[in-house]
Amino acid sequence: MSLLWCAGIAQAHDLITSESAERYLAQAQQRLEVLHSRAQSPAQRAQSAFALGRMLDEIRDLLNRDVAAHGRIQGLSTEYLVRELKSNGLTLEPEPALRHFPANVSWYREALRIAPEGGHANDAMFSILQGEFYDSFDADPMQPRSQPWAALQDQIALGEQLIKRSPAHPDIEEAKFILAVLYTRAARVAPDRKTGAQYAERARGSIADFQSRYAESMRAAALPVLLQSLEEPRR
Repeated sequence: MSLLWCAGIAQAHDLITSESAERYLAQAQQRLEVLHSRAQSPAQRAQSAFALGRMLDEIRDLLNRDVAAHGRIQGLSTEYLVRELKSNGLTLEPEPALRHFPANVSWYREALRIAPEGGHANDAMFSILQGEFYDSFDADPMQPRSQPWAALQDQIALGEQLIKRSPAHPDIEEAKFILAVLYTRAARVAPDRKTGAQYAERARGSIADFQSRYAESMRAAALPVLLQSLEEPRR
């Protein structure tokens, strides 16, 4: 099936056109073939999984712009793309609790599973950290939705591993900020006072480090809020 027949009636404001939909589908097919091919090396297969994650996140951003503007996705090309991707196991569905399309971290996890030391491993780790973090709250990162303690621990471990593995990563500033927030969350919801105190100490150290390294960052303006949160009674 092709969308070329509807190219002439596509609305000018549609974010996904018939041409871009066909391009995304061709890319998806090519990357899935590499991913599932036994003839390809683990590095090549991992790279394809990572590329699928990036492509789906690119499409997700367009879908979320549609949702923000119109309350839902719109346009024949958009609906066609989402349907055809789903038929190939590349599902993009809105999360009711989030009111938007969530990050597609499963493909980054697959890239790490196939080649944990591969060339895209650190970028995959950051994409998981970033995607799960921003999907965990609405407006206030210190007011997350229900988050199991184990899931919070996993996020913290991932952030710590990324910073240790790749201290010069291009997104290291954002990774350190996310980790400071996660430490602060952990200090407030830890299962006991001793664990809470340990995370509070790590949070303060992380905040101080961020302030010294990135004093001019816009994110630094949020650090006093984190410090204040550490002084409030634990939940």
